[in-house]
Amino acid sequence: MKTRALRTAAVLTLAACMLTQAQADTKGEIRIGQTLPYSGPLSGFGIIGRAQEAYFEKINAEGGINGRKIKFISMDDAYSPPKTVEHTRKLVEQDEVQVMFSSLGTATNNAVHRYLNGKKIPQLFVLSGATKWADPKGFPYTMPGMAAYASEGVIYAKHILATKPNAKIAILAQNDDFGRDYVSGFKRALGDKAAALIVSEVSYEVSAPTISSQLATLKASGADVLFGVVLGKFTSQLIKGIAELGWKPDMTFLPTSAASISFLAPAGLENAVGMISSSNQKDVNDVQWANDPGVKEYFAFMKQYLPNADLNNSNYSAGYHYAQLMVAVLKACKDDFSSENIKRQAASLKDVHLPLLLPGITVNTGPDDYLPFQQLLLRRFDGKSWVGFGKVLDDQ
Repeated sequence: MKTRALRTAAVLTLAACMLTQAQADTKGEIRIGQTLPYSGPLSGFGIIGRAQEAYFEKINAEGGINGRKIKFISMDDAYSPPKTVEHTRKLVEQDEVQVMFSSLGTATNNAVHRYLNGKKIPQLFVLSGATKWADPKGFPYTMPGMAAYASEGVIYAKHILATKPNAKIAILAQNDDFGRDYVSGFKRALGDKAAALIVSEVSYEVSAPTISSQLATLKASGADVLFGVVLGKFTSQLIKGIAELGWKPDMTFLPTSAASISFLAPAGLENAVGMISSSNQKDVNDVQWANDPGVKEYFAFMKQYLPNADLNNSNYSAGYHYAQLMVAVLKACKDDFSSENIKRQAASLKDVHLPLLLPGITVNTGPDDYLPFQQLLLRRFDGKSWVGFGKVLDDQ
């Protein structure tokens, strides 16, 4: 009996030591969780996570953040809310992440919105422009990482009113919060002219195989302006589809998140010439930024950490950009990397300059203002890259 008791005590002591060591290891790391669609209809956005993983690797190689290394755990949710829930619970309850960062999608983030706030885990820089993410009173642990979709819609509508006041507008929108937010802002800016200017409006489900019938309907309306609130493969289908229909609207608008070359290329870059989008970031492939220090630093990073990447794919620079924002927050945490302090610092950003932001744009947040990016510049595709034009605009 005595021998058994001694063995039991030894096992318990070993287990306690292992637990203590595991806790020490956790405390020696900054644990960041993420869900992204590495598979499924929006798998093209998985590149964002690859770039962020590489950037955090760079930070670790340089000594980490205040002596601590970043443990970045990014999981594939295939843009499926049930998978997002499953993976997020694992990241929080088993991997013990201190923060969720840069997860993509309105529906997917919505599925874990209440859960993360209930657990007091920051849900930072959500890759969705839904208005709901900027609600510091209702959901203090959630913060958006993009300009609001509604604000982007306002900017496109303003441009139409200023340059083509008698436009006949067709709208194709994804049938979810993503699509509805864009359209609501767009219509808000058109004001009492919306009913007369919008001649056709249809939607599509993200599970749909194609949008061919919707495009045919919109063309038949006689519209000369197209606002395509699309994502992923549907961006390619829209560009190729209107070309095959022989439909050439005077202006076609695409959301910022749909403007990656990886979505344009399958449809033929020549078919996307003249299309309009917007951004608050420098287009790293635009010759006007060839000698920009921030852009040169980005390409040096890519050469070292992702040498086989397609440098024309803007999702790499997007991932790099958001990772730099996350690092800025972590540096502000000094020696306190608790979830509470990470949230506090994310809501206290003052004139933070990020190398890939357009000149004159900085990141600012406050306890009552969770929108880090509120300005955009219109840009037009020239067959090779997106070229900015006009002046920086905001939703005012």
